[in-house]
Amino acid sequence: MRISRRVATATAFAVTSALVVTACGGTGSGGDGNSGSTGKIEGTVKFQTWNLKTNFKDYFEGVIDGFEKKYPDVEVEWIDQPAEGYADKLSADATAGTLPDVVNVAPDLATPLAKAGLALNLDEDKAAAKFKGEYLEGAWKGHEMPGETGTYAFPWYLNTGPMFYNKKLFKEAGLDAEKPPTSYDQLFEDSLKMAKNSNGKIAMLSNAPAIEDFGRYGVPLMNEDKTKFTFNDAKGVELVEKYKELFEEGALDEQALTAVAESSGRKFQQQQIAMNPGSAHDLETYKKEAPSLYKNIGITPAVNNTGKDNMYVQGLMVNAQSKVKPAAIEFAHWVTNAANQEKFGQEVAVFPSTKGSLDSDFYTKDDGTDEGRVRVAAAEALKTAVNYTPVVFTEQMKTVLKNEVAKAMQGKKSAKQAMDDAVAECDKLLQQAG
Repeated sequence: MRISRRVATATAFAVTSALVVTACGGTGSGGDGNSGSTGKIEGTVKFQTWNLKTNFKDYFEGVIDGFEKKYPDVEVEWIDQPAEGYADKLSADATAGTLPDVVNVAPDLATPLAKAGLALNLDEDKAAAKFKGEYLEGAWKGHEMPGETGTYAFPWYLNTGPMFYNKKLFKEAGLDAEKPPTSYDQLFEDSLKMAKNSNGKIAMLSNAPAIEDFGRYGVPLMNEDKTKFTFNDAKGVELVEKYKELFEEGALDEQALTAVAESSGRKFQQQQIAMNPGSAHDLETYKKEAPSLYKNIGITPAVNNTGKDNMYVQGLMVNAQSKVKPAAIEFAHWVTNAANQEKFGQEVAVFPSTKGSLDSDFYTKDDGTDEGRVRVAAAEALKTAVNYTPVVFTEQMKTVLKNEVAKAMQGKKSAKQAMDDAVAECDKLLQQAG
């Protein structure tokens, strides 16, 4: 499974903090539930990941063995949850007081736990704060929470993706296959030209804009104090109007209103669309399963108007109520230290969040392969990349935005009305969760 862009499939994290705050102590053994973080490193640490055991069992068992050898008074119990229903599982554990000591989270999953006092503020904890300087600044900030100071999870692996494009389809449409679009204006112009010159048979893209696309377009997504959404401003409305034009002219795939990442990938693999975001993992798939596509693939940075790529970030949260907090902090740091992250990054197409790691030969020297080109380009982009998706933007909010964009593109609402309605509903959900 592609682990760089996993998204929780449930809407459980639209729960209010009032529900989550009913959670009580953590599940670790070997100490007082109110123990601090500077005591002896001992006890059983429950460590939960998100659909990683199937493909990376040997790696994680090696990491755990190394930690247990260094700290012989600690035993790590590894729990791996399936992707399906992961958000529901976290919510249920938080409510029941059975949340593990160290938990794999994305920023949006950490937010309600932090609000409920269940995620340890690393900046305010002496045992955890000493590690801050080891991580990229953007990655450390990736788990900050609106209205709060500090970060609530150790940065773990990162990813960003280039755009793949089909050089053959570009040439057939009269576009320069060596100059793919890098700005949204050029993207819109080239998309319309491709649709026209292919008589509507080939669309440039297959997805309607999501929240990160608004960010890349340069739309301010929230106000300064992060209490309201603002993507219904003039620039946000403009983006939706542009996509509506693409949809009407056949420059956007007809299934764009319902497409998900997997279906878009299939469309690109079948050479029915000309551009699609991806990673080295996807490139390996195309090489094996679609050689006729693979020989025509071009690789270019993701289109944006900001000069900064989008960062996908995963983290390891320490349960603030863990009974084995000293061991939990040390283990979360152990998994995310430079050596272990660099090893993980060489096993799978993800990138370390530790300072200096992206400067190694593996991430800076092109080995002459397409995979190497993707890796080097992505590693360079990650040094300044940002996570455009607000950490408070839940799965439910993503659905609201998707539905309103679809109504605008179908002409059921004006783009302005659709974005106003989306913001109003998302603000309502934000208030309910706060």
